Amino acid sequence: MSYERIHLAIEDGIATLTLDQPKTMNAMSVPLQQEVMAALDEIAGNSDIKALIITGTGKAFCSGADLGSMSPDSDGPTLGTQVKNLMEELSNPMALKLRELPFPVVSAVNGAAAGAGASIALAGDVVLAGKSAYFLFPFIPKLGILPDLGATWILPRLIGRARAMAVSLLGERMYGEDAVRDGLIWKCVADEDLQSEAVTTARRLATGPNHGAPELREAFDRADTATLAEQLSYEAERQQELIDSPTFQEGVRAFLEKRDPKF
Repeated sequence: MSYERIHLAIEDGIATLTLDQPKTMNAMSVPLQQEVMAALDEIAGNSDIKALIITGTGKAFCSGADLGSMSPDSDGPTLGTQVKNLMEELSNPMALKLRELPFPVVSAVNGAAAGAGASIALAGDVVLAGKSAYFLFPFIPKLGILPDLGATWILPRLIGRARAMAVSLLGERMYGEDAVRDGLIWKCVADEDLQSEAVTTARRLATGPNHGAPELREAFDRADTATLAEQLSYEAERQQELIDSPTFQEGVRAFLEKRDPKF
């Protein structure tokens, strides 16, 4: 299908989804979210895709909610109720869809990733940022509302509760190099190298097993609440199935033949 607010390109098994509303710093308007959701549905069902890159056009990756479009309806539900309904019907399913794609996701953060935009960026399996890019969580200090689109779930898991509390309460920008240092993202590169680095990373991921990213997401998510004994049992159960798969057999052959595996 055709899109007006995003750009979707697919080449050599790599999909690139670009938020393309630079005049609003790629704010998460309802129409843009609808197009992102449609694009995720489109690529999730494409068995030729092995990895996804998500990035933005212009000076921002995504500036978060489109606050300029929010206004209460005097004859209908309160603004809070409207936003809750929108989150349940569109925003939250979009965030879940991104984390449940059957292939790895590379976030290439080209500029400001603020509010819900930061949440979307951090939903990637591998997050890269340009040196001038930054992550910002202004919800509490600027608006008096909670971080959303999964931020309260993702942040403490990435950087720990102490840092998650501080960046959320203080609302200070976390630039690329600091984000790497604190464990928020994987790598920071020169701005001009970001897109090529994202493509290189996506290509590397695309050569791995198709199930690699979904398996790791599930295992790491379970580990957050499991006891060591429970996690050991889960690992054994998964290994039983995975070791009996053609993927593992190819990996062993490649190891013995001293070559790269071809999954």
